[in-house]
Amino acid sequence: MKFLFIFLSVYLIVPATQAQLTTSKLFGDHMVLQRNHDLPVWGQSTKKAKVIVSFNNQLVTVKADEQGNWKAVLHPMQEGGPYEMKISSGKESITYSDIMLGEVWLCSGQSNMEFQLKNAYGYKAEQKIAAKVAVRQFHVPNKISLTPEKELSGGQWTLATASTVGDFTAVGYFYAKQLAQNLHVTVGIINSSWGGTEAEDWISREAMSGSPELNAIVSTLPQNNEQLSQRTDKLLKSWAYNKKPVVNYTSEELAAKPAYFFENWQHGNAPGSWEWMGKLYSYRGQGFMQRTISLDSSYSAIESTVSLGTTDAELAVYINGKLINKSAAAPGAQFSLPAGTWKGGMNSLLINLQSAQKNPSWFGLGLNGAGAADLNIRFADTSINLADGNWHVMPDLSKPYHFDVLPNNNAFMLYNGMVNPLIPFAIAGVIWYQGESNADRAYQYRTVFPMLITDWRNKWKQPFPFLFVQLSSFGTSQNSNLGSNWAELREAQNMTLQLPNTGIAVTTDIGDAFNIHPKDKADVGYRLAASALTNVYHLTGFFESPLFTSADFTNGYAMVNFKNAEGGLIAKDIYGYVKGFELAGADRKFYYAQAIITDKNKIKVWCSAVPNPVAVRYGWTNSPIDANLFNIQGLPVSPFRSDTWNGVTFGHKFE
Repeated sequence: MKFLFIFLSVYLIVPATQAQLTTSKLFGDHMVLQRNHDLPVWGQSTKKAKVIVSFNNQLVTVKADEQGNWKAVLHPMQEGGPYEMKISSGKESITYSDIMLGEVWLCSGQSNMEFQLKNAYGYKAEQKIAAKVAVRQFHVPNKISLTPEKELSGGQWTLATASTVGDFTAVGYFYAKQLAQNLHVTVGIINSSWGGTEAEDWISREAMSGSPELNAIVSTLPQNNEQLSQRTDKLLKSWAYNKKPVVNYTSEELAAKPAYFFENWQHGNAPGSWEWMGKLYSYRGQGFMQRTISLDSSYSAIESTVSLGTTDAELAVYINGKLINKSAAAPGAQFSLPAGTWKGGMNSLLINLQSAQKNPSWFGLGLNGAGAADLNIRFADTSINLADGNWHVMPDLSKPYHFDVLPNNNAFMLYNGMVNPLIPFAIAGVIWYQGESNADRAYQYRTVFPMLITDWRNKWKQPFPFLFVQLSSFGTSQNSNLGSNWAELREAQNMTLQLPNTGIAVTTDIGDAFNIHPKDKADVGYRLAASALTNVYHLTGFFESPLFTSADFTNGYAMVNFKNAEGGLIAKDIYGYVKGFELAGADRKFYYAQAIITDKNKIKVWCSAVPNPVAVRYGWTNSPIDANLFNIQGLPVSPFRSDTWNGVTFGHKFE
């Protein structure tokens, strides 16, 4: 029996010993390693153990430290593969196969980078050819952390196949596909993104502490989970900061209010979660959405159908004070309405979103759907689109509510959980799609965004290329006199191009004024790739959007100059009219202006209402649908302004 006891003890100890040798989760089968670059490989073993890394005729031996941490660095190698990597320490060994040397790009940002290929235009076509596309993805799991993590919570490298490619980041996939086809190498994309997140989530505490703009706020941020869970006061203050009222009526009382009553509520949009609109971020409770519909009196005698898309909340729906559904509506609710439901003039559609939260993945208040196809009012002879920004929203703080712990409850938690563990994995550069969640603080983004780029470069100790997507089109206002936070955010992005080794993809022509997540992700990826192929890989035949450089004011008109327009400019209009320009005089009031293309690449702008212009703007709205100026290669001119007058986000800062 004594012998049996000893045997079993040894048997039980061996598996524990074998489990000591590990690598970072970034390393595995099917991975892509950066060609022509030192290649760090790291992991854990028993303390002071000798670790040998063998790869492509290289053999590197290192010794683990007192904590068992080890790191080997392979010398640069050219593209090629598939290869096998073997890591060994004593009797333990790990083998990874089907490894390619190629280009590795980190794809990060918020929901438009997170947006999956299966939801984008062209998915079916890409699915058919996926197995032939030399693109592989590593998806970084969502993770928030108050302190920098050394290891990812999971993840693996995935080949592009018909069954897997739908889960790839759409922008990242199309970007990588274009690079793979033109560079003739395998491209690996590391997808580290999280919808609805602010740039401050992705910056390290050290960088924020060292910033004159943000260092004062760092000491006030939560240091532990208990403090983090007590952010309700801050989030409610954010609502009050925007001078938004709190509802103190029952749903029945609100339903009886006339349409004009809701004008002082905060504007919202559908489809979309309140999370994506900056409405009480991470709020979990009940609330209201109201929409005013103006109708001719003839519609009062016509039957209709209301479609409200999908939602995880249960709904109570009122039209002009009358409850139209007897019980809480299921997702995908449609209501057939008898004649007499509507009236001539202004009608009020009120929705009480009751957050029963039966769905464990409940995303917060809001209505979802595929635009006007899912959100509409249909009569026999016409359809009214409800997928727009003409909604009013209001939380119901009289009912039970709480705030989930999510990235925007604090700063640098995504850097800690989803970026720090990636360092020092060798990458070619970063592509970035983010900014929607910072639009209300667009002026401060002039500081925050360059800080993020510099922070990441410092952490990697590499001045790698950083390419980003300019905010697309979203919203309805077309008058720059009202101001535009999205236009100001685009301006801050353009100003970031002053940093070396940066590039931008202008996408205002391929957005969706009624959907913050436009489905054309192929053109976004291809435009980013054009910037990379031109400026990073120095290939010819690829082009970038024209950018404003200067404006000269003389003789009652403005002469506007651009770069990236050497081949000429064109107006996409059947009559050749240039649209989207405005002029202002010393009174700072803007008027729509006429414009023509001169000398192929300059624009002359004038307006009879502004005899002595001092400022010119182009596409200076959230959704510049009138802007129709392109270079000869078909890329849109970036929205811009020549003035430096304070905008609507001046003074708004991270809290």
